[in-house]
Amino acid sequence: MSIAYPEIRMHIDGEWEPAGDRRTWPVLDPATGEVIGQLPLATPDDLDRALASSRRGFALWRDTPAQDRARVLRRAAEWLLDNLEDVARVATTEEGKPLAESRVEVHMAADCLQWYAEEGRRAYGRVLARPAGSRSLVVKASVGPVAAFAPWNFPLGNPARKLGAPIGAGCSVILKPPEEAPASAMLVARALLEGGLPKGVMNIVFGEPDPVSRHLLDSDVIRKVSFTGSVPVGKHLLKLAAERCQRTTMELGGHAPVIVFDDADLDKALTLMVGSKYRNCGQVCVAPTRFFIQEAVYERFVSAFVERASALKVGNGLEDGVQVGPMANPRRLDAMDELIADARARGAKVLLGGKRIAGPGWFFEPTVISELPLEARLLNEEPFGPVALMSRFRTFDEVVEQANRLPFGLAAYVFTRSAETALRIGDALEAGMIGINSIAIGAADAPFGGVKESGHGSENAIEGLDACLVTKQITQGV
Repeated sequence: MSIAYPEIRMHIDGEWEPAGDRRTWPVLDPATGEVIGQLPLATPDDLDRALASSRRGFALWRDTPAQDRARVLRRAAEWLLDNLEDVARVATTEEGKPLAESRVEVHMAADCLQWYAEEGRRAYGRVLARPAGSRSLVVKASVGPVAAFAPWNFPLGNPARKLGAPIGAGCSVILKPPEEAPASAMLVARALLEGGLPKGVMNIVFGEPDPVSRHLLDSDVIRKVSFTGSVPVGKHLLKLAAERCQRTTMELGGHAPVIVFDDADLDKALTLMVGSKYRNCGQVCVAPTRFFIQEAVYERFVSAFVERASALKVGNGLEDGVQVGPMANPRRLDAMDELIADARARGAKVLLGGKRIAGPGWFFEPTVISELPLEARLLNEEPFGPVALMSRFRTFDEVVEQANRLPFGLAAYVFTRSAETALRIGDALEAGMIGINSIAIGAADAPFGGVKESGHGSENAIEGLDACLVTKQITQGV
C-alpha cells in the first residue's frame, strides 16, 4: 500500500476525529519550511471524552488474557514492517532525519511492540511460605490508565514505547504526540488498530502541551504518567502528578560525556562517534556531546574528527546519500546560534561549522568546538544539536570529575583497550546507560533511562513493563 502524508486526526473512543471547527496549528516540513498539514488542538470536551473512554478501555483490557494482548501487539509490529518504506517516508517528511535513519526507527518501533507482546505474558508473582491453612500471594496488576507524552525526535520509536508498555501490561493509555511530528504517531496507532486493539484502550490527542497535561493529570482516571522531554517540563509534570500521587516515568535531558583514553582504538572511536554525534542532526537525548580526549591522542583525534565531520552530506532527508537532515524547528536554530555565540565570546575555537546553512528549511552545519571554558553555556546546557565539544584530560580521576560534573546522568561513552580501565570507569560514571567501545545502548530488551536530573524509571525491557504494574499482596486463610 502507499501512504501519503495523512490528514492529522485525533483518535478518541474508537473514532478518528477530523479537525472540524477546532483550532489548528500548521505542521511544517523542516527541510523546506512548507506547510504539510494542520494539527487539530484538543478541546476540554475532547480530553474529557478521552478520559472517559480510557476508563472504560482499562476495565476491558485489564481482564483480557495476556496472550490476546500479545496477539494485538505482534500484529501491529507486522503491519509496521509490511509498510516500512511508506511509514519511514512520513517520519522523514515531518521530522527531517535521513530516510535511512527512519527505516531503522520503523524496525525499532516494531521490535518494541514485539518485545512487549512477549514480556506482557511474564508478569510473574510468587507464593510466600505460610503455615498450613493459609496462603499469601504476591501478584502483579495493571496500574490503570496511563497519560503518555512523546517528543518529536523519534516520532515512531517514542510512540511505540509509550503505547507498547501499557498495552502489554493490560493498561489503557492516552498518548499526546508532538506537535512537530504527529502523523508518525498516528501510523503507530493505526498499526495497533489494524492488529485488533479494542475501542477505548488507546486514545490519541493533540494540543497545546500545558493545557493538555494539566487537564489529563488533574483527572482521577489517570494512574501513571510517562514523559520524555526536557528537564524543566519534566519537573513541571512531576509537580502536577504529585497532586494525585500518580506514578511517573521520566526520561529527561542529557549531556553525554565521551571519554577517549590514550590506549583506545581511535579509528573505531571516530567511526562510532562521528556517526552517532550527527545522527538526527544531534537531536538525540543520548547524543555524544562533551568529548574528553586524553592528552597523548588529543590532536590526532580532533583533527580526524573534524575531517570526517566535514565530509558529511547535509540535505533533505528524502534525498539519496544524505547523512544529516535539518533541525526540527526554527527554535532549535535560534538555540544553536545563542549557544555558539556565547562560546565564541568566551574564547572558544570553532574548528568546523558553527552557523546556519542558507536556503529553505532549518539546516545547521555540523560543528566542532574546542577550548571552551567551564562556564560556557554549551558545557552546561544540553545543546540538542549538531555540535561536538572537544576538551583534553590527563588523569582518570580528572576526567571522571568532569564527566560527572553536571546534573545530567542519561548516557556516557568510553573508549579504551584496558579491561581494568573499563571496569573502573563503568563503576565511576554517574549515568543510566554507559557504552564502552560501543554505542549500542538502546534496545527493546535493555532498560532506557537516566539518573540525577535526567529522570527516573526506565522504558523498554522488563523495567518498562514493570513501570505499568503495581504489586498486590493477598493473604488468605480458611
